[in-house]
Amino acid sequence: MNYGKRGINQQARALNSGTNKWGKKISLFGFYIILAMILAVVIIGASAGIGVFNGIRDDAPDIGNIDVTPTGFSTFVYDTDGNQIAKLVSTDSNRIPVTMDMIPENLAHAFVSIEDERFYEHNGIDIQGIIRAGVVGITSGHFSEGASTITQQLLKNNVFSGWTNETFIESVKRKIQEQYLAVQLEKTMSKDEILLNYMNTINLGQNTLGVQAASLRYFNKSVSELTLSECACIAAITQNPSKFNPISHPDDNAERRKKVLGNMLKHEYINQIQYDKAMADDVYSRIQTVNQESGGDSTINSYFVDALTNDVLDDLIDAGYNETQAYTLLYSGGLKIYSTQNPKIQQICDSVFQDESNYPEGTKYLLTYELSVQDAAGNVSNYSSEMYQAYFKEQKSSFNMLYDSHESAEAGIEEYKSVVMKEGDSVLAEKINLIPQPQVSITVEEQSTGYVVAMVGGRGEKTASRTLNRATDSYRQPGSTFKVLSTYAPGIDSAGLTLATVFNDAPFAYADGTLVRNWWGSQYRGLNTVRSAIRDSMNVIAVEALTLITPQLGFDYLKNFGFTTLAENVTINGKVYSDIQQSTALGGLTYGVKNIELNAAYAAIGNGGVYAEPKLYTKVVDHDGNIVLDNTQVSSKRIIKETTAFLLTSAMQDVVTSGTGGSVNFGTTAIAGKTGTTSDYNDVWFAGYTNYYTATTWAGYDNNAKMTVTAEKNLAKTMWRKVMEQVHADLPYSSFTVPSGITSATVCSRSGKQPIAGLCDGTLISEYFEEGTVPTESCDVHYQGTMCAMDGLPASEFCPFKTAGVFELSPPVPPALQSGFVNYVQTNSAYTTTTDENGNTVTVLNQCHHTPEFMAQEGIEGIINGERGALEAAAAAAAAAAGIDPNAPAPAPEQPAVPTPGEIVDSIIDAVTDEISAGN
Repeated sequence: MNYGKRGINQQARALNSGTNKWGKKISLFGFYIILAMILAVVIIGASAGIGVFNGIRDDAPDIGNIDVTPTGFSTFVYDTDGNQIAKLVSTDSNRIPVTMDMIPENLAHAFVSIEDERFYEHNGIDIQGIIRAGVVGITSGHFSEGASTITQQLLKNNVFSGWTNETFIESVKRKIQEQYLAVQLEKTMSKDEILLNYMNTINLGQNTLGVQAASLRYFNKSVSELTLSECACIAAITQNPSKFNPISHPDDNAERRKKVLGNMLKHEYINQIQYDKAMADDVYSRIQTVNQESGGDSTINSYFVDALTNDVLDDLIDAGYNETQAYTLLYSGGLKIYSTQNPKIQQICDSVFQDESNYPEGTKYLLTYELSVQDAAGNVSNYSSEMYQAYFKEQKSSFNMLYDSHESAEAGIEEYKSVVMKEGDSVLAEKINLIPQPQVSITVEEQSTGYVVAMVGGRGEKTASRTLNRATDSYRQPGSTFKVLSTYAPGIDSAGLTLATVFNDAPFAYADGTLVRNWWGSQYRGLNTVRSAIRDSMNVIAVEALTLITPQLGFDYLKNFGFTTLAENVTINGKVYSDIQQSTALGGLTYGVKNIELNAAYAAIGNGGVYAEPKLYTKVVDHDGNIVLDNTQVSSKRIIKETTAFLLTSAMQDVVTSGTGGSVNFGTTAIAGKTGTTSDYNDVWFAGYTNYYTATTWAGYDNNAKMTVTAEKNLAKTMWRKVMEQVHADLPYSSFTVPSGITSATVCSRSGKQPIAGLCDGTLISEYFEEGTVPTESCDVHYQGTMCAMDGLPASEFCPFKTAGVFELSPPVPPALQSGFVNYVQTNSAYTTTTDENGNTVTVLNQCHHTPEFMAQEGIEGIINGERGALEAAAAAAAAAAGIDPNAPAPAPEQPAVPTPGEIVDSIIDAVTDEISAGN
């Protein structure tokens, strides 16, 4: 700066210069313009900001329409004693709501201390917290410091969706709306209400939502029982449920828990003594123990719950929900399902069916196998069980995926992989499943209500929920259990049969000519009553009886018994199939039956002829206690008369006391039931009941392999007895009562008719009848007079081979059955049915072929000598077979032993090929 005289003069001139004065004026004006522009920008920006804010605010949900109550709750299933037996959970639904009186004060304070320490002071927005977060962000360069209040977090979780994938602009918009709504919400809800909804909402790791679900998951107790230490542990999870998971990251949780307790101490929610005690608590060892005891998160539902789940879904759909709505309601609706499961009986079933010592030695394993292979070029090849089986069938045609051990199966797998994989290939995925065989199932029902009290759908480890349930999902051939349901029930109920009705067990064929074979082999047992046929599970007589009453009638009754798997004119691969056929008498069906439905059918007989639809639950209520499904009313209908049910029960008691089911009789109460075996022992059953419960057991191979050893063939009976004996251990003996409408009478067991004194004395039986069905006709089997040894028919006056005495004749064969008996001609029968001159049907006794005309023919002496020789040869052969000395004097030809009708028929066919037969 020039401070000399010259410099001062220059400055004075400059100040008085007009040019400078105008320059300063222009500069000042420019400054004002810029300032005005800045102010304008600020005002416009502020106005725009206010406008944007107002727009975002106005776009926010109406506070009157939002609901911050958490949605998505766990569904629980309870047994008949009120015990929880299952929890059904979908994503974002493992939540159990609680009320404020259940929340420990320490837990509420823990959340407030760590998540929103000024919660009780602010109006929904924490200005101080926002400033703090901003300062931290500016100074550190990381804007990760949280400033959301509990009220805002509640809104974020329960009102705003999709925030985990939002953009920056969307995040700003949501934050503004959150803050606005938080202020509004605080005007309508109390702090306690906001805090409670928050604690019922938050994600607390391990697929738990809300403090009650977390308390049960980590500590196996209600939230109301949590200690201070445990409260702090749960509150510590909130900020980052993965990082602060007390199971997988206990150290991180412990550090965060320390901060929670420190904040509680700072805000004087706890004192130093409480703090020190909580810090010294080894809470994490308890968490690990609970995790191990509960099996972690791999909860797998039982077969009973699987079946229940399917029933509830179906019933929800029937009630008007669509499939998606029904599924969401079941798994996220917080339902309470009250099942029919009896915990004691279910435990017995589980214990018996899980005990490997109850199964035959030599367990086999059925392999299911899937393999995905990637070659060096990235190409993927997939291999299935079918492809695996096809490969080994080329080496051994009988290969059926069954292995004797896990080791042998693993060896087979390695061999297969060595064939299909080349150098450079890698295994992308491999699925190996070895299922123990034979498999089993059981359903137990209380027949008076239809309540299914227990169920097991398979043997071995259950690896997932809603897998194959052999009690409800598998279709298996019912074998001889169907004789009672398809044939004798309709026959006695409406077709004129009685337990004393007699059929002839003799060679009989289906309409297509295929012989019916008895389960015991090729021998026949001649005349037998219906009671005997049920007791001994006689195949031929069952088919004869169904043929007589008609397969259509049997089919109609089966539908009333509740079977849903029957086929009626179904086209499969271009061929029409129907179960309205003779083989249905033996359980030869197109598809098969379900265990639960077969059991319900037998339960109907045990319930006096009243069918009660099987139920697995009584009611379903939502989390507010409103009834969603009411299943308490017994859905029942009478399908057979009470008298019919009693008669069948009486006959099936014989099955247990002296027939094919004797091994199930544990002796402490009356039992009625029926065995069932298919012809090649692919399926074995026992369906039976007491006055208390009905149970049906099934055993067989999943791949329909034949059971070969005795223990396998008897497995259904073995398991039935082991379960039912324990079920009835503490129950008093209960006999089946005789209902009104039943009477008893003495009949001849060979004819099923009124006995003839002096002729039927050795074959008298006492039998139950429905009143009005006692036979009035006299016995037509026993015959006193002379019999032709050649024909086995009453001898004519001129017969040279007549023998006097009391004999048995073959009774008349109903016309509907005549075409079925092998080589049947009317002359083979002792009786002929004709029509007299008045149009009445009459039965006439036949005589042997030695008529006057026969005896008058030329060369009769030679013919008679030939017949005599045939009789002597037959007698000699019989003697040799019996070990009698052939040199002993032969009986006089005029008095030969007369073969019984059964033996005469057996002489026509004495062996049957292995064609069609049910088992016993």
